[in-house]
Amino acid sequence: MSSSVTDKVLAILGAFDARHRELTLSEMARRAGVTLPTAHRRAAELVEWGALERDAAGRFRIGLRLWEVGSLAPRAPGLREAALPFMEDLYVVTRQNVQLAVRDDVELVFVERIAGSLAVPVLTRVGGRFHLHATGVGQALLAHAPTEVQERVLAGDLPRYASGTLTDPDALRRELAEVRRRGYAVSQRAVTEDATSVAAAVRDGRGEVVAAVSIVVEATSARPRELAPYVLTAAQGISRALGAIGSSSH
Repeated sequence: MSSSVTDKVLAILGAFDARHRELTLSEMARRAGVTLPTAHRRAAELVEWGALERDAAGRFRIGLRLWEVGSLAPRAPGLREAALPFMEDLYVVTRQNVQLAVRDDVELVFVERIAGSLAVPVLTRVGGRFHLHATGVGQALLAHAPTEVQERVLAGDLPRYASGTLTDPDALRRELAEVRRRGYAVSQRAVTEDATSVAAAVRDGRGEVVAAVSIVVEATSARPRELAPYVLTAAQGISRALGAIGSSSH
């Protein structure tokens, strides 16, 4: 395919997001910025391949074939397999939401989560993206990111989600230094008013930070210092597992 066709196909796939999981052909064309005939042709090709599905009412949604391919992303499978036993242990001990995220440039992507039925509701979902500055996992990742990445985040947009969101670059810089000093991040009422997260970095066999794990608890009952050892233990366990995977692959 030519680059122009590729761009249109990617634009059509990019028209879908967490708030637009199903689209009509006209909605898809409008959000992708392509003409209706172009959307019709490209969508038909994507349906045939399995990247899109079309229901009886004519609405489109992401197809299982695309999910199947996406699950092969190199950072996700090995990391998730290594992390899940420790995430499950963390959930059993705390009965709180447990999350695993990786950094993608100046954003984070959640790659796994365990949701407690009685735990505080969270906005995150597997595959969802979020700003690094607001969440516990984001701050744990950002604190250990290259200086160039940190400076771009600090100089960029720092949107406020709740009363505790750090939107001042100097305050965020100080908090990142504190995360490195104590070994874990605490995000209090930073995404929603009723939640606090405690997160720690996960390292691979070379000692590089590749992910972060967190628990999210009710803000009114949160005791970060008491929760931190549990999170740090999970992060260390995942790191050891990743080290073992890395050493066994050589």
